[in-house]
Amino acid sequence: MSTEHSGEGAAPDPVVTPASALIVLHPDDNVAVARFALPAGARIARPDGSALRVAAPIDAGHKLALRPIGRSDLVLKYGQPIGVATMPIEGGDHVHGHNVEMPAAMPARTTAQAASAVMPVDTTATFEGYRRADGRVGTRNYIGVIASVNCSATVCKAIAQVFQGPGLPAGVDGVVPITHGSGCGMSAEGEGLTLLQRTLRGYAAHPNFAAVLVVGLGCEVNQIGPLIEALPAATRERLRTLTIQEAGGTREAVEQGQALVRELADQAALARRSTVPMSALVVGLQCGGSDGYSGISANPALGAAVDLLVRHGGTAILSETPEIHGAEHLLTARAASPEVARRLMARMQWWEAYAARHGARLDNNPSPGNKAGGITTILEKSLGAVAKGGGSPLNEVIEYAEPVRGRGLVFMDTPGYDPVSATGQVAGGATLICFTTGRGSTYGCKPTPSLKLATTTTLFERMRLDMDFNAGGIVDGTQTVAEAGEALFQLMRETASGRRTLSEEHGLGDNEFVPWQLGAVM
Repeated sequence: MSTEHSGEGAAPDPVVTPASALIVLHPDDNVAVARFALPAGARIARPDGSALRVAAPIDAGHKLALRPIGRSDLVLKYGQPIGVATMPIEGGDHVHGHNVEMPAAMPARTTAQAASAVMPVDTTATFEGYRRADGRVGTRNYIGVIASVNCSATVCKAIAQVFQGPGLPAGVDGVVPITHGSGCGMSAEGEGLTLLQRTLRGYAAHPNFAAVLVVGLGCEVNQIGPLIEALPAATRERLRTLTIQEAGGTREAVEQGQALVRELADQAALARRSTVPMSALVVGLQCGGSDGYSGISANPALGAAVDLLVRHGGTAILSETPEIHGAEHLLTARAASPEVARRLMARMQWWEAYAARHGARLDNNPSPGNKAGGITTILEKSLGAVAKGGGSPLNEVIEYAEPVRGRGLVFMDTPGYDPVSATGQVAGGATLICFTTGRGSTYGCKPTPSLKLATTTTLFERMRLDMDFNAGGIVDGTQTVAEAGEALFQLMRETASGRRTLSEEHGLGDNEFVPWQLGAVM
């Protein structure tokens, strides 16, 4: 990718616009991405001395054809097919949903750019974290108030609300209510309850919680007893329970719950940060509100940071299974074993059948916001999304909210919907979330800090109170992917050590617990 630039915003005004106005990602590509908005009639210099004329206005981040593309020909970006032309496309034409669609069958794809980057373990980098009794390390020191059922959600929020202001001992980051819309009206057996309990147990045992209070109504399907009996002994020691019916009602439960939280807060205040290796950090990788630059700047920068993390023995969780549709070959090509590749493909097949059962298709993505930002098909979106995983080997494939026990790059099967996906990652043990965005997501994620990574300088400047990191220098040409990855890796270390994210500064992240709901609601 060219690193020369003219900056974002209005196009320069010479008769011939420099070739750096276009971002060409691979020599085989027949489309390029506009570095800034291009007016109709603009003439862009070619290496051979000729000029490419822009036929119609091209928004920043959108694609235009570098040469003629025939009807039914493949449209290539990243050196990979992203769709087929539905009509003849001339060089300089805008290339988007009006003249490109998903192919009827998946085209042949190459894995040449997905070679594994096997790197030696480097143990020099550290961060300041909370080492818990079970050996895991937290990046925050919260107390959780977890609802077993929606019927106890209001009580959980009322318990936590009194601690929103002053009153907690020094060193305790806050009290987080974890509430949801399930827990009853479901079968006492089956995948729905199993998935909910696995998710709640993951939060109850999470190292970013110093202690946890679990609150139930008393008569729900998701009974507290079976829920917590499966937890490790070290987790149960820092956990308290309360049922509204046994307490005597909502007011009594709130009073008793607040008293229990005060006791837990005194214990939590004893925790201290200590120096730990980066191998103790578990990072969830998310992208939301993607645009045409996501696969060019923020996602590759995050991938470069992930490769550094893996080199230091740390763990990164790539997810959002429907949003790797069409790019799964880039992951299976670097799977650590044939079994890992098989497990990933099995999850893709499950999703295809799942979508079909509900009258949907995996290629109905991208969203309207993605399209407005320049993404045309799920193939294009997926090729950019997998860049978050860097080039490290794929070591494991696990199910939603399953505990992450291995190190390196791990794939967790989750929906593409960001809150549901991130909830699964946190339940699995993610102690930091890195969230790339091109349109401007404001996602917080208590108890796990969430770093928002902007794809462009324009977005970073427009949403300065929400964006933690600017990857736009890659688009501007002022920073390489490797440089951005190194800077992001250092920000990850600082955040894991206690530096507050902007969502934490604003108090965001109390309402983003959204477990994946499967099974019948009865």
